[in-house]
Amino acid sequence: MKKLTTLTTLIALAAALSAPAWAATKTVTLSVPGMTCAACPITVKTALSKVAGVEKAEVSFEKREAVVTFDEAKTNADALTKATANAGYPSSVKQ
Repeated sequence: MKKLTTLTTLIALAAALSAPAWAATKTVTLSVPGMTCAACPITVKTALSKVAGVEKAEVSFEKREAVVTFDEAKTNADALTKATANAGYPSSVKQ
């Protein structure tokens, strides 16, 4: 019985400690109005991909936006907008 209690406790502890890993993922949409040609999204995507914690970046020239999935424990929306601005494409978070 003591082994079962210990095993149950260890499983519960492991589950509790692993929860923040999946809970920290966030997706934001950035408005990037300065993209003027079909090649611009390549530069924006490259800049976003270099930010530590970015898991995925999809950039649309037609919509003038970027959808970015990132780890909130490693980065934030301000770092993403700073990265696009440093690449020459100021952006803002769409509400």
